[in-house]
Amino acid sequence: MKLEGILVPNVTPFDGKGEIVWDYLADLVEYWLGAGVYGLVVNASTGEGPLLSREEKRANIEFVRERVGSRGKVIAGTGGIGTRETIELTEDAKNLGVEAALVTTPFFFKPNEEEIYQHFVALNAVDLPVILYNVPKFTGYTVSPGLVDRIVDECSNVVGIKDSSGSPGAMAENIRLFGDKINVLSGAADMTLPTLSMGGTGAILAVANAIPEVCVDLYKAAVKGDLKEAGGHQMTVSYVNRVLVRENPQVAAVKVALKLKGHPAGVPRAPLKPLTEDGEKTVLRNLKALKLV
Repeated sequence: MKLEGILVPNVTPFDGKGEIVWDYLADLVEYWLGAGVYGLVVNASTGEGPLLSREEKRANIEFVRERVGSRGKVIAGTGGIGTRETIELTEDAKNLGVEAALVTTPFFFKPNEEEIYQHFVALNAVDLPVILYNVPKFTGYTVSPGLVDRIVDECSNVVGIKDSSGSPGAMAENIRLFGDKINVLSGAADMTLPTLSMGGTGAILAVANAIPEVCVDLYKAAVKGDLKEAGGHQMTVSYVNRVLVRENPQVAAVKVALKLKGHPAGVPRAPLKPLTEDGEKTVLRNLKALKLV
């Protein structure tokens, strides 16, 4: 399975009572697809997947899958704390017709390498392509390229990795060890161009919710070998990532940015809070500085 280009780990719009606003999501799907993204990743980190019930996750997948149709790929975040839960969520995703599952390594309890390995071996029982998700800021640990290589060799359903470690060295080792076996995708905005220049196939980026056009232009420029153009887009992506992800609460800031661009995205679900008034002003000021609103 080939995964390439920019994928959006799409936000889940909530109203003030914490209910999903489906009309907002329908508008957002059209916005993202219109910008030329390769696909959407439902129920992932930026989509507040851990705050959704199993029923809500299924409804979210079904809604997005129906609206995307044949216009792009739909991937579902199915990682859970335990192996049994992860298998159940991945089976749900398979039955709802997604192209692949994005599976974070187990969190809360910190597993050792053998436990992580066995977790993905068990998941191999589900007939659905899997993208291994290495996201140290949420799990509390990183997965070594060597362990991923071992998993890839054993698990035929693992077709990619989303590496959000932000480490150039780790990404280089990923591509050296298994770049010819699976798709290597950056999950760190600052690593998008470096990943593509080393042979990676794409990126799954939180900032692509708010600036999908810039992210797609970055990918296209990199693929055609125009490093000067790609570098310019990378600077914009990194700047916006700093404002939305590093300096503000990620989910709340991304939703504000979407609202400022004319695409209401609701508010985060508790316990997450909306941005303060000052926070919104900061986002607006920075987006205006780049002529993005």
